[in-house]
Amino acid sequence: MSTEITQGAAVERARIQRRTVLVLMAAQIVGGIGMGAMLAVGALIALDLSGSDTWSGMATTMITLGAAVFALPLAGTAARRGRRPGLTLGWLLGALGGLVVIGATVWGVFPLFLAGMLLVGAGTATNLQSRHAAADLATERTRGRDLSIVVWATTVGAVVGPNLIGPTGGLARALGLTELLGPVLLTTAGFLGGAALIAVLLRPDPLRMATADRFANGTRSSSLTMADGLRAIGRSPSALSAVVGIVAGHAVMVGVMTMTPVHMSDHGAALTVVGLTISLHIAGMYALSPVVGWLSDRFGRAPVMLAGQVVLLVAAAVSGTAGHDEIQVTVGLVLLGLGWSGALVAGSALLAESLSAEIRPRAQGFSDLAMNLGGATAGALSGVVLSVAGFGGLNLFAALFTLPVFVLAIRARAARRG
Repeated sequence: MSTEITQGAAVERARIQRRTVLVLMAAQIVGGIGMGAMLAVGALIALDLSGSDTWSGMATTMITLGAAVFALPLAGTAARRGRRPGLTLGWLLGALGGLVVIGATVWGVFPLFLAGMLLVGAGTATNLQSRHAAADLATERTRGRDLSIVVWATTVGAVVGPNLIGPTGGLARALGLTELLGPVLLTTAGFLGGAALIAVLLRPDPLRMATADRFANGTRSSSLTMADGLRAIGRSPSALSAVVGIVAGHAVMVGVMTMTPVHMSDHGAALTVVGLTISLHIAGMYALSPVVGWLSDRFGRAPVMLAGQVVLLVAAAVSGTAGHDEIQVTVGLVLLGLGWSGALVAGSALLAESLSAEIRPRAQGFSDLAMNLGGATAGALSGVVLSVAGFGGLNLFAALFTLPVFVLAIRARAARRG
């Protein structure tokens, strides 16, 4: 009888996990559909409000900073109350940011616009944390696949969103707003849609199920802190390797990708070619993530994460030696996206399986914080490195971020042999 009960519980858990992944995918598609367009017009709105090319870059910077700022609070909410409240809150904060951006643009208040973009970053943080929710109830056999499918769903928004700039601009004009606010309206509506999908359909809560002993009878796990999550990462060699791998992959990707349009434009590339290169790069990041997830399930998370670092090194070598060759730069950027996918998907799965369910959200929040800070740092330094050392030097600089990953891997292998 006990065997039948166990098998029945496993079947029910698998059913709930399939539903969870589908709900998370839907929320990723709806919530992320406007972000690509938002990034495109954010710098233009900032330029109009500030009148400065220098300040125009602050739009993307504030979104990245916001993703880092909200990573820990949203993870803390998930740890205390479950994934549904945490993800719902994140999407709602992103929607509030969209409303603030609209108001700031109408009133012409640049500091308020920056505050709104910071809140929009909460949507990016939520987008990232959704992948962790896919791993809560996943089995060892399917964790990489389930996580990667949710990451893949971001592809839809990244592809569809920029193509809606024109239609949403018409909607903005119909509402008496500047055309540039069209994508902001779309982003705001998408965030609200993502919040609604999570709040209504993400039931039962996957994290609360995974930590049923701590959430029994409505009690909350309030004894664990973010410091406990950081200590848990430090105590687990595999968790530490996962976080370092995720941060390194993101830093390499952001450092090179940020300055690629500038490098190509300076060498006479047409805007359509630059746009195609970035589009293919984004496709490399997301489109094959289910394949990466399957590989991590089949061959192990750590080997696939290390393979992702190797691909990043190859990407840096290809693009860094491209010179004026636009095709070679594009190939390098596609490889850059693939390497990032390997680092993120396999690294996230490795982190999830390295820690207990009750400490996992706090450790994942720290991982996302470090990831965004690493990307922001690499992006901020990339312009300086490009001006001093050129595009080849920038790629070499970015490649150095992978060194700690290989050092940890060598140390782990030596420890196993010893």
